Amino acid sequence: MFDVVTFGEAMIRLVPPHFERLEQTHSLDVQIGGGELNVAVGASRLGLRSAWVSRLPKNALARLMENRVRQAGVDTSHLVWANDGRVGLYFVEFGAAPRPSSVLYDRAHSAISAIKPGEVDWKKVFEGARWFHVSGITPALSESAATVTRDALLAAKQANLTVSYDLNYRAKLWSPEKAQAVQEPLMQHVDVLITTEEDTDVVFKIRAEGKTDARGFKEVSAESYREVARRLEQKFHFKAVAITLRENPLVWRNTWTAIAYAEGKFYDDVKYELEIVDRIGGGDSFSAGFIYGVLVKKSYADAVRYGNAFSALKHSNPGDFNWATLAEVESLLKGASLRVRVKSSDGL
Repeated sequence: MFDVVTFGEAMIRLVPPHFERLEQTHSLDVQIGGGELNVAVGASRLGLRSAWVSRLPKNALARLMENRVRQAGVDTSHLVWANDGRVGLYFVEFGAAPRPSSVLYDRAHSAISAIKPGEVDWKKVFEGARWFHVSGITPALSESAATVTRDALLAAKQANLTVSYDLNYRAKLWSPEKAQAVQEPLMQHVDVLITTEEDTDVVFKIRAEGKTDARGFKEVSAESYREVARRLEQKFHFKAVAITLRENPLVWRNTWTAIAYAEGKFYDDVKYELEIVDRIGGGDSFSAGFIYGVLVKKSYADAVRYGNAFSALKHSNPGDFNWATLAEVESLLKGASLRVRVKSSDGL
C-alpha cells in the first residue's frame, strides 16, 4: 500500500563534465531521471511511501535504472518487464550565459512507448493507495501510452485516489494541437493540475497577459497568473490548480515561486533567489512537496510552501533526483541561514 503512485518514462541521463560540449567530451556522467519518477523519489525523501510504474526492457541498462530507483526508496514491484523496446537516453550540455544549457533526447522506440492496455493491473497497483501522479509526457509517447494513461486515470478515480497531473508539454514529442486534443478529455479525471504559464498557453490556449521587456523577458503581474489559475479551474473543475513561476535572466541565477488556487482561495509564497547547480527536476520536486503538503499537512497553503521550498532546494544538487530531506525543507521554511553548517558524526 502506497501513499503515492506515479506512472511514466525514465531515461538514462548522460552529462559531459566541466561544461564540456558533447562533441568535445571524452566521458559522460551517468544518472537517471524522468518526470514521474522524480516525483516518486521526492515523495520518498519527504517520508511518504511511493511506487513508480513503468515498462522496461530486460537488459542491463534497465536493471541499472531499477537499482537506482530502489536506492532512492521507491517501490518497483509493479514494473512491467518486456522483451521488446529499449531504455531511452538523454544528454545534457550545461551552458553559461550567454550560452543556455541544452538537452538532446534519444528516446524513440522506448519500451514504455509500446505499453498496451492490460499490461498493468491498475486495480492491484492502487489497492490501499492515496494519490496518483502522471504527466503530459506519458500520453505524448504513443497512442497506446495515451490509452494506458487514460485507463490509469479511470482506475485511480474508481479506487478513490486523488489524481494530480503535471501538464509538462514537450514540443519534441507532439504538436500543441495534438496535446490539446488528447489531454483535454483526460482532465475530467484530474483533481490537481500542476503547470506553468507557458504550458497552459500552448496546450489550453489560456495565457497570462503581460508585456515583453527589452531583453525579451515577459513581464507578467501576479494577478495575471491568478487569472490563469482561475480560468483553468472554471473550465475543468479541478479541486486545485498550482502554477510554478520561474524567472531566468541568467543560466545559473533564477528566481522561483509558485501559486495555487483551491476552494475559491489563492495561495502564494515567498520568491526564492536561486544559485543553481542543476535545475532539471525542479518542477517535479514542487509536485512532490505539494503532494506532501496536501496529504500530511492537509493544507493547500502548506502544499504551496513545502512544494516551493523543496523545489528551491532541488536546484542546489546535481541530477534529476532531489536529495534534500524533510528537515532541510522545514529549516528553510523557518528562514535557515546560509552560513556553513558544522556537524559531527554523533549528531551533536
